[in-house]
Amino acid sequence: MTGFGRCETTEGNRRFTVEIKSVNHRYLDLNIKMPKALNLFENAIRSLLKEYVERGKVDIYILFEDSSEDKYTLKYNEGLAALYLTHLKEMAEKFGLEDDIRVSTLSRYPDVFTMEQNELNEEELWEGLSRAIRGAAEQLVESRIAEGSNLKQDLIEKLDTMISFVDYIEEHSPVIMKSYKERLEAKIKEILEDKQIDEARIVTEVTIYADKICVDEETVRLKSHIKSMKAAIEAGGGIGRRLDFIAQEMNREANTILSKTDSLEISDVGINLKTDIEKVREQIQNIE
Repeated sequence: MTGFGRCETTEGNRRFTVEIKSVNHRYLDLNIKMPKALNLFENAIRSLLKEYVERGKVDIYILFEDSSEDKYTLKYNEGLAALYLTHLKEMAEKFGLEDDIRVSTLSRYPDVFTMEQNELNEEELWEGLSRAIRGAAEQLVESRIAEGSNLKQDLIEKLDTMISFVDYIEEHSPVIMKSYKERLEAKIKEILEDKQIDEARIVTEVTIYADKICVDEETVRLKSHIKSMKAAIEAGGGIGRRLDFIAQEMNREANTILSKTDSLEISDVGINLKTDIEKVREQIQNIE
């Protein structure tokens, strides 16, 4: 399900900005982009986000700014400076050069002075970072709930329409079956013409074949699946995978109805039913 959340927190001289975006995905796919200084918190961030999101492709962008004056330390390597100086003097004597070494010159040699970042307090960092992540995640959930409310209404309407299709098939199937049996029996008699055959045998065979194309069981199961899906939607929670499974079963029953019937009317309704099932299956991918 799509959604967006953003939160900015400040802890002393440190500021955390977190943005979270989510789009539809069958499973939970977390993609985190953050400064290297925060890489040690990656597992903790993933665990925290799983408290708010169960499905979806989720992108998390984290910005960390630290304006503390003591975050860097300048280190002077006296031993290395002495080595440079010793070798420079040796070069001056060896090649008869003027010894023009100055402090400013020596200080620019590699690693005489180095700038190192002071170690960060992990506990303090996580306190500020987690607060920003929770704030953004709560906004994300709110936006997904708003979208989910509209999606829920649309799914319920589609399921009600599907029930009307199943009702139509149930209502017209017996009439069509009776007509089919009569036509099949008449055709058999026409083919056999004067050949002697037991009338009861014809009726029995026609009935057996007609039963094979009966869709009563399929319509009963379809109604049960539709009711189960509506109940799950009303109950809420992490129902995405359950709904996906129910939709697969509904699609299987609709396919069976279409394969059994030779009625144009029921075929048209069955196609409409299958079309709505496919629409529902697509929308279910948006649900956790």
